[in-house]
Order: sequence, then C-alpha cells, then structure tokens
Amino acid sequence: MSYRYKKLTRRRFIKFTVFGATIPFLGGVIDEVEASKASKAVMKYQGSPNGNEKCSNCIQFIPGKKSQANGKCKVVEGSISPQGWCTAYASES
Repeated sequence: MSYRYKKLTRRRFIKFTVFGATIPFLGGVIDEVEASKASKAVMKYQGSPNGNEKCSNCIQFIPGKKSQANGKCKVVEGSISPQGWCTAYASES
C-alpha cells in the first residue's frame, strides 16, 4: 500500500484551520435561521388553499423534490403542503 503524503505548508495549515473553524459557525447560522421561523399556529397555516392562494404559488414556498411533495417555507417552520395556505402568503404580482 502506497500513501502519498503532501508536505504541510503554511498555506495548507491556514486552509485547514479556517475551514475547521467555519463548519461550527455555519451550523449555528443554519440552526438560528430555523429557530427564527414562525410556528404554523401563529401563521394560521392550513393544509388547504384559500381560494386561488396556495403555498405552491407563494414566493415564500420552497418546493419539495416532486411537484406534489411537501416542501418548506422561508417563514413558517416544518413541512409545508403545496396545497396549503397561511397568513404569510405573498404572490409574485
């Protein structure tokens, strides 16, 4: 078995140090974003549309992997149905 060892240069040391320090910071930012979302109850989320207004045509909606799969919302926490609606609804027009 042959291993190739690369010389640990100052530049590589700095890259590893910066990268290692960044990972915990990014984890904290992601957790903070999730924690800042409103609950479904506060936003009066419902699993059915409000007339023509539904999550799938809201600018806050982040679609799931398939068009009918649940997605996420930029404002409301948890799994969001594309057919749902809440008071945070906002259309593009």
